[in-house]
Amino acid sequence: MTDSPHAAAPGWLGTLLASASFARAFTLVVFTTVFSAYAIERVAGRITYVTIVTGLCVLGVSVMIARRSELSLLRLVPTTVVMFVAWAFASIFWSSDSSASFWNWVSMAALAFLAVVIGHVRDTLQTVRALGDVLRALLGVSLALEVLSGILLDLPFTFLGIQGNIAELGPVQGIFGTRNLLGFVAVMALITFLIEYRTQSVRPGVSLASVVLAGGLAVLSDSPTVVVLAVGVGLAVGALALVRHARPERRAGLQLALGALVVIGVFVGYTARHPIIALLGAGTDFSMRVELWNFMVDILRQKPVQGFGWFGVWDQGEYPFNAINFWLDKDHATGLNAYFDVALQLGWVGLVLFLALGALALGRSWLVAGERRSVVYAWTPLMLVALLADSMFESFTLTGLGWLMLVLCAVRAGQSRSWREKLDSGADGEGPGSVSGSGLPHAQGEQGTAG
Repeated sequence: MTDSPHAAAPGWLGTLLASASFARAFTLVVFTTVFSAYAIERVAGRITYVTIVTGLCVLGVSVMIARRSELSLLRLVPTTVVMFVAWAFASIFWSSDSSASFWNWVSMAALAFLAVVIGHVRDTLQTVRALGDVLRALLGVSLALEVLSGILLDLPFTFLGIQGNIAELGPVQGIFGTRNLLGFVAVMALITFLIEYRTQSVRPGVSLASVVLAGGLAVLSDSPTVVVLAVGVGLAVGALALVRHARPERRAGLQLALGALVVIGVFVGYTARHPIIALLGAGTDFSMRVELWNFMVDILRQKPVQGFGWFGVWDQGEYPFNAINFWLDKDHATGLNAYFDVALQLGWVGLVLFLALGALALGRSWLVAGERRSVVYAWTPLMLVALLADSMFESFTLTGLGWLMLVLCAVRAGQSRSWREKLDSGADGEGPGSVSGSGLPHAQGEQGTAG
């Protein structure tokens, strides 16, 4: 009987999984889980976090199956992401601990998959709104716990890594474990909140309070990298504003001029690095990092092409991580630089793939943001500037929330100005990611089941 309950159930479930409301809820839960990973693990254990991510991946597969008619396999994932993840998988076979490398790769692939799902079920503005809601809540919780610990109780919350230094104006960590990660999240939040304000997607009062919250925690984090990120993102905002307001026929020349300025700026910054470091008051911290990076480069010479195998966060009992910490008499969990970390674990091949991933995503999203009227398109390149700049001082973009955001931005950028756009324009022209054949996600509002 065709009208039996068993026959009707799949249709109901498919409708739910393909709905815009479910896509929004899924996105909110993914962002909340990944950005709260440290707090979840400290409160409920790593198994709890892994279980939640596994469940989200199962839901993600179900959502993609329910929306399969809207998707194109050719445009599903950027080639650079696939190649980087594939090379990380290949490194399992020459790793000193293949089992550990495999499970760390599974964690990496799972977060990348969640980012791909979000990139295809949410458009740019909806992604910004979901991330903004999550970061408002998490930064609010961080501030509340810091006030409770440092002022009301005057007692550190060691199980969350909160030292209770807010009465001394920092450094504070919030629920993110370290001041540098809190500062990094606060900068990402500032970008998101300002885009919300410019697109008028939330009330002005909420935008103002959100910016004050993120800016205040960025300052209280007392992280030297926040200053660098703020300067880098600020310069990117100014450059992008110039491009967006330039005449179309002048944009190519302006882009070349800006590119030359970036190269000159990097050269000048490197030449004047010591005065800049002294100005930031980070001389001791930077000296420690340089010593670490020099030792990593020396050890990399043993396996320059393929590296020592993918681990993500360092395994303190495995070579070469144990040797680095032994000789430096430190307890580093990362290389404090995503580029050096990738080179150490995946060799120069991995580093080239990682650089290609970031550069192509930034280039594509920058060109789109310079041409499109809606300011929401500026979110992706500005977020990428923050991610890639922070990678010079931390390895956040290789694991956890940083890796999720990097892949998400790469997916968003890859939906436009890709070689696959021409090959797939006919088959995917009516998909949720296309706007008059541009291959760009919608900038405003709900668009059918694409949400």
